[in-house]
Amino acid sequence: MQLALFDLDHTLLPIDSADTWSHFVVRRGGLDADDYGSRIRHFAETYRAGTFDVEGYVRFQMELLARFPRATLDRWHAEFMDQAVRPHVRREARDLVEQHRRSGDELALVTGTNAYVVTPIAREFGIQHVLAVEPQTAQGEFTGGYVGTHTYQSGKVRKVEEWLGRHGLDWAGLSTVFYSDSINDLPLLERVTRPVVTNGDARLNAIARQRGWEMLQLFERAAE
Repeated sequence: MQLALFDLDHTLLPIDSADTWSHFVVRRGGLDADDYGSRIRHFAETYRAGTFDVEGYVRFQMELLARFPRATLDRWHAEFMDQAVRPHVRREARDLVEQHRRSGDELALVTGTNAYVVTPIAREFGIQHVLAVEPQTAQGEFTGGYVGTHTYQSGKVRKVEEWLGRHGLDWAGLSTVFYSDSINDLPLLERVTRPVVTNGDARLNAIARQRGWEMLQLFERAAE
């Protein structure tokens, strides 16, 4: 079996789905746009700089979900898909995923954006498995907590290994490919059989050239 792993933000999508969702919820929920906007931008800046507080970021994302009833969030998410996601789904990204599906590969999205936000996006691409931060729920409502492993840097490796273990698999004898744009995904890129730097950031592109890794440009990266 070959396992095809895909990062999402700036890899399959030219946007950051987590930040876009956060701004969307702030607007729809009537929250303080200046306060929340500055926090969202701070997390984005520290992510790019490599000084990211992953636990603080996950808490922020989970608490934002917990502020609103699930039914309200579900209604907003449908609007979010129509207004903010589908217009950015590129044919080149769909074709890449489809190429692996036609080859009979198992497909999984491995992303730092939480599973509530990205599961409908994975369905949009026809990707069955979602390996992401799992929001905690009670009686169907979000609690503000999360369960399991975060999916930042080495957390992505752990998340894949947990998934493999649940399916009675391990790295040995398994052909794996991972597509990502970000230097923060270097641990998983180094772990798979075939790393493919996709729409790479400057630091990751430099490593890819040094190591002779495949490089793929599905679309131009937005200015950061």
